[in-house]
Amino acid sequence: MDRGTSEPAFAQREASLGRLPLAVVVVDSAGSVTHWSTGARRLFGHTRQEAIGSAATDLLPVHGALPGADGFQGYAAYDSLDWDEAPSAGTDAAPGYPRAGRARLADPGRAALDVLWWAYPLAGPGPERLLVLAADAARLPGGEEERVAPCFAPHTDFPGADDLVDRLPDILPSMGPTASGRIVEQMLELGYPALETIRSERVPVTPDWGTPKYLERRARRRRGLPAANGRIPDPRAGWGPVEEPDGAPAAEEFDAAEEFDGAEEFDGAEDLEYAAVRERLEFLNEVSGRIGTSLDLERTIREVTSAAVPRFTDFAGTHLRAAVLAGEGFPDGPPDVTTVWHRVWVEHNDEPGRWDDTVPVGEAIAFPEHTPFFRCMVSGEPVLIPHVSEEMGNRISGQFEKRDLRPLINGRSMLIVPLKARDVVLGFMVLMRRAGREPFDDMDRTTGAELAARAGLVLDNARMYTYQENVADTLQDSMLPRLDPRMAGCDTATRYLPGTRLGRVGGDWFDSVKLPGSRTALVVGDVMGHGLNSAAMMGQLRTAVQTMAALDLPPEQLLRNLDGIAQRLGEHYLATCLYAVYDPIRSELTLANAGHIPPVLVRAEDGRSMLLDLPTGAPIGVGGVPFEAATVRVAPGDRLVLCTDGLVEVRGQDIGTGLAALCESAAHPAASMGDACDTIIRALNRGDGRKDDVALLMARLNGIPPEDVAEWELEPDPREAARARRLVRDRLTEWGLREAVETAEILVGEIVGNAVRHARTDRIGLRLVRTDVLFCEVTDDDHTLPALLSTDAGDEFGRGLRVVGALARAWGASHSGRGKTVWCEQALLRPPRRASAG
Repeated sequence: MDRGTSEPAFAQREASLGRLPLAVVVVDSAGSVTHWSTGARRLFGHTRQEAIGSAATDLLPVHGALPGADGFQGYAAYDSLDWDEAPSAGTDAAPGYPRAGRARLADPGRAALDVLWWAYPLAGPGPERLLVLAADAARLPGGEEERVAPCFAPHTDFPGADDLVDRLPDILPSMGPTASGRIVEQMLELGYPALETIRSERVPVTPDWGTPKYLERRARRRRGLPAANGRIPDPRAGWGPVEEPDGAPAAEEFDAAEEFDGAEEFDGAEDLEYAAVRERLEFLNEVSGRIGTSLDLERTIREVTSAAVPRFTDFAGTHLRAAVLAGEGFPDGPPDVTTVWHRVWVEHNDEPGRWDDTVPVGEAIAFPEHTPFFRCMVSGEPVLIPHVSEEMGNRISGQFEKRDLRPLINGRSMLIVPLKARDVVLGFMVLMRRAGREPFDDMDRTTGAELAARAGLVLDNARMYTYQENVADTLQDSMLPRLDPRMAGCDTATRYLPGTRLGRVGGDWFDSVKLPGSRTALVVGDVMGHGLNSAAMMGQLRTAVQTMAALDLPPEQLLRNLDGIAQRLGEHYLATCLYAVYDPIRSELTLANAGHIPPVLVRAEDGRSMLLDLPTGAPIGVGGVPFEAATVRVAPGDRLVLCTDGLVEVRGQDIGTGLAALCESAAHPAASMGDACDTIIRALNRGDGRKDDVALLMARLNGIPPEDVAEWELEPDPREAARARRLVRDRLTEWGLREAVETAEILVGEIVGNAVRHARTDRIGLRLVRTDVLFCEVTDDDHTLPALLSTDAGDEFGRGLRVVGALARAWGASHSGRGKTVWCEQALLRPPRRASAG
C-alpha cells in the first residue's frame, strides 16, 4: 500500500477493503458439511444439495484446519499460502485455535481462485465443530491481493466494536438463538475475522452483499433523498444498517467515485434497486428450499418460523387456527373474536427464556378485536408498524388480560403477515425487529407477504396431508375389529401396521368370530392393492365372512361362498384369506386357505414352530377353484400365528426367507401374548421402507378340560325342561357356582322348553361349559331359527326369548349340520382361576 496516500483516502480504502462477500460453511464432528450458504455456492461452485453431507476436505481448501485437508482435491493445483506472521493463523497453531490463510486453486476446467479463509474450531453440545468463513481475494480493491492476508484480532481493537458484535449473528448461518449465541461467543473469544495489510494494519471484515455505498448515495442524490448517514441496504441482515468504520468519509467517498463514467452514474439507482430485489429473491428462494421438506405439519411450522430468523427478523411467532392444527379439514369462513389460535412455534435471537412466560409455545388464545393481530387475521392483509411507540405498546398490551407485552414490543418494528390458502386465513406470523436494526418498510412488507404466501401453500399441503391421514386412520380403524382377547378356550392378540402407500389405507384385516359349540373362528385376509378401493373391498369381504361364520358354514364352504361374493362385487378384486375354526373341546383346528401364506403353529410342549402344510387354493375372486379343509390336532398352550404377506415379504428376497424368520421369531418365549406379537414385529419389521400394511393375529389355544364340560341327551318331552334344570343345578353346585344356579335354571328351562316344543325327533342335546363365563348350548334337529316376537297380555307363547335376552349376557342361534343350536352366555361373579397369560 502506498505510504504517501492521504489519511482520508487510506481510511476510505480500508473501509472498502474490509467489505467482502462471505461464504459461510459449518462442519460437524464427522467432518461433513452441515451448512452451505449461498455465498459458498457462488465461491466454490457446489450447490447446497451437493455440499450438505459431503466431506469438508473435498470441498474446502482449509490447510491444516481439518484432518486430511492437505489432501484437498477440489482443484488440480492447490497451494496453501498461510500468513505465518499471524500467530493464530500459522501452520503450527495448536488444536483448538483458529486458523486463517489464503489458497490459490487452479484447474484447467474451472476458473482459478484465490481464496481467503478463516476457520473457527467450535465446542459445545451441538453438532457444529468448525465454522469456516471464506472470500474471493479477487474482490479486494486495487492490485494488492498478495499484500493482504486473513487474520484474527480482538474486536475491541476496532472502532464501533459493539456494532461489529451485533453483526456477527448476521454473518452466521440461520440457526436457533442458542446455537448462534454459542458460536458468537467462541468467535469473539478466538478473534474477530480481519484482514492484515503489508503495513501490519488490520481491518475488520464485514459482509458485503453486493451493493456499493457510492451507488446508494448516487441513487439518493438523484431522488433528492438524504444520504442515510452512510447506511446501505443489507438484505441478509433484514436490510438493516451496516455501519461504516470510523474515519470513512461520506462526501469525500462519493466524490472519489467520480472516476466512473456517466453511464454508470446514470444506472446507479437502477443498480441499487436491482441489487435489493435480487437479494430479496435469493432470500425467498433459499427459504422456499428450506421449508416444505416434510408433510408433517409440526415440522413444517418449525421450518417456516425458523427460516425468517435472523436474516429477515429477530423474532418470529407462528399462530394457527385450532381446526387446522387438529387436522379437522378446511376451516369455514373468516375468523372472528371467538376463533381460537394456537401458538405453535416461536423463534428469536434474544436471550434465552425472554419470551417463554409471556408468549409460551402451545398456548391457545383468542385475540382481542382492537389489536393489529386481529386486523391481520380478519382482513387477510399484512399489517406493518414501523415503530411500536410507548403509547401504542401500552394500548396493544392493555387488550390482553394479565399479560404485559410492553417489554417485548415497545421500541421494536412489527410486521404481521397472514398465512393463507385459497383466500382463507389459516394462521399468521408475527415478525419483529429489535431497536437499532433498520425498521420494516414497504418493501419488507412485500417480502414478508411473499414469504407468508409460500409458507401458506406449504402449510396447506401439510394440513391436507394431515387431514387425509386422519381420515384414512379413522376409516382403517373403523374397519378393523376390536377383538375380545379371551374367547372360549383361547386367548388372542393382534397388531396392525398401516402401510406407507396411498394415505396409509390398505386391505389387510383380521377377525375372530364366536361359533356354536364353544368354538372360535380365526380369520386373516389381504385384498390385493392399496388405497380406498382396497379398504372398501376389505370391509365388504370382512362383513361377508362374519355373516357366513355366524351360519356355522364349514371353512371350505365359506371360502367358496366368499369367492362368489367377490366376483359379484367386481371382476378386478382379488384377495387372499385364511379361515380357521378352533374347537377347544376336541382340541383340533380345521383350516382352509385361499392363496394366503401358511400359518405358523408353535408347540407348547417343546417350543418348536412349524409352518402348517395346507391345501392352498386360488385367491378369492378367481372363481371356479375348489377349496379344501385340513384338520390339525393341537394341545393346550399351543399358539397359532396368522399374518399377511406384508410382514414376511422383502423386496429382492425369496418369501421363504421371511417365512423362516417368522417361524423363528414366533418360537421366541414371551411374557404375554402382546409381548409375543411385539417380538415378531420387531424381528420382521426392519424399517427398510415397508410400504405394505401388516395384519397379525395370534391365538393361544388353551383348550377346555373335560371336567369343565357337561353334556346330556334329553327326550322330546315337556317334562324334560324340569329335568334339565335339575341337571344344571346339580352340576353348578358341584363346580362351586351356587350363585349362578337360579339364573342358569331359568335360561336352560326356557331354551330346552322351546327345543322340546319344536323338535322332530328324539335328539335334543344339552351342553354346559365352564370357562370365564358359563356357556349353555341346546341343539335339536329343527332348522327353523327362533325369533323374537311382539307379545300381548293374552299371548301364551313368545315370551321365552325375551326372558333369555334379559338374563343372559349374550345369546344367539345358528344352523348346524343336523338342525340348529341355541346358545346363551352367563356372566359369573367368581370366574374360575385361569393359568397365566404368559
